[in-house]
Amino acid sequence: MSDQNLSYTIILEKTSSSYGAYVPDLPGCVAVGDSKEEALQLIQEAILFHLEGMQDDGQSIPEPVSTSETVSVSLGRL
Repeated sequence: MSDQNLSYTIILEKTSSSYGAYVPDLPGCVAVGDSKEEALQLIQEAILFHLEGMQDDGQSIPEPVSTSETVSVSLGRL
């Protein structure tokens, strides 16, 4: 892999016992950790592993295109 830096958006989901993380731009790239910090570390490792596998299979590395925003809503409007 080249010395290119790519910044992929990840989605974190908290469950009752863990945190899940996935990468919308890399279908199938997921990680689960006991804490948010662990999930973030594991998804970073999963991204590298995923991209190395793609490269080994002769696939092109997808450019990050997903973004995220947070939207606030007022329940008083319901």
